[in-house]
Amino acid sequence: MRILVTGGSGFIGSNLVEKLVVQGHEVTNYDLQKPPRGTCAENWLEGDITDAVTLAAAYEKVNPQIVFHLAARTDLHGKTLSDYLANTVGTQNVIDAGRNHSEPIHTFYASSRLVFAIDHQPAHILDYKTSTVYGESKVKSEELILEGSHGKSTWTIIRPTSIWGPGFGVPYRTFFDVVNRGFFFNVRGADPKKSFGYIENSVHQLITLMHVKDGATHGKILWLTDDTDLGLRDWSEKIAKAFDRRRPSDVPMFFCRIAASVGDVLQRLGLQEPPLTSFRLRNMVTTVTYDSTETSELVGPLPFSVDEGTRRTVDWIRSTN
Repeated sequence: MRILVTGGSGFIGSNLVEKLVVQGHEVTNYDLQKPPRGTCAENWLEGDITDAVTLAAAYEKVNPQIVFHLAARTDLHGKTLSDYLANTVGTQNVIDAGRNHSEPIHTFYASSRLVFAIDHQPAHILDYKTSTVYGESKVKSEELILEGSHGKSTWTIIRPTSIWGPGFGVPYRTFFDVVNRGFFFNVRGADPKKSFGYIENSVHQLITLMHVKDGATHGKILWLTDDTDLGLRDWSEKIAKAFDRRRPSDVPMFFCRIAASVGDVLQRLGLQEPPLTSFRLRNMVTTVTYDSTETSELVGPLPFSVDEGTRRTVDWIRSTN
């Protein structure tokens, strides 16, 4: 199949491009950034997702049957929606390019779990409540898709949760590194459950969904996450064991709040990634799970367990160090 991946140089995108190429598809990675070293450099087409003319030209050149729209700004440091034009203007450009293309296209649009605040339990799938400007930008992009004119093309919104595994960066690589160094701790009395996704499972889900008939996925919003929720305490202990480190200690909430307050101050002073902030502490103690039943029914069993994914990730970290 002819496949266009916007943002194919990013973490999820580069893994997806690599797997699609191995499977024999004609793949184009449309991204401003070069792909990671050794990751299908010959498939890279340099382009800005906010440039509608260049993107339309890419559609004409590639003539895609499937588009995975993964291009986005994903950090949380932006102050206003104008800092996230890749997410809003970029999404509108993809909608327009698909609508105006001569042949029908099915597009998978990547959104984010942060359309919901960490402590928000949505009553339904469009019960938006964000706590970050990045999350607001993803809500806007979903609204553009839901309300937009797509012509004869079809679409699916994919909401990745927290995706981890070989090739990842901040913040989940940091989590593994902190456990490896013996600095990670669990909050005493807290054992939150998390909907996380191992990267090779996520790529498997995306490719499987690509082969599902349009009628089964068109107009749907699907969670991209593993079938089984993770217990953060248990997972941190698995990671420590894989690194041959001691199990993380427990720290009383009182001391965690003090450390988080210090991190908040450091962040306001300009340090972008303090070890602990109130936002991260809230994430550490709050159960965040999503109903991925519909995705599971469409995709079926996933190829990698948490234990296997953890081992492969630790092996990758050791090889890169």
